[in-house]
Amino acid sequence: MRTSQKNLNPSLKKEIENALVQTITDLRDLKETTVFLQDFFNDSEYEAFAKRLAIAYWLRKGRSYNNIKENLKVSSATIATVQSTMSKQGFKLALKKMEAEEWANQWADKIKKFIK
Repeated sequence: MRTSQKNLNPSLKKEIENALVQTITDLRDLKETTVFLQDFFNDSEYEAFAKRLAIAYWLRKGRSYNNIKENLKVSSATIATVQSTMSKQGFKLALKKMEAEEWANQWADKIKKFIK
């Protein structure tokens, strides 16, 4: 999907971007968010965003470029691009959330085994 090359009025741009962010913030749960994202993005956009996040996560976990390329069917250039943006706040925040979820799931599994 191409965006227009025409520049929006800066205040209108800020207003519509804030509306998008507020809409995402107001989504209540995983199901609602999934429905929104799948309907809002076309299949290739949705997959591209998911792959970027997976690339960042796997790089953080120490996977090789070759492993990521083969598993996610992406180019070395795509991996390099993601790697160069991993120091940005948005990526840091997303990875922190993913790692917290992973940690919580690991402990939940340990507790379930202990209780049984």
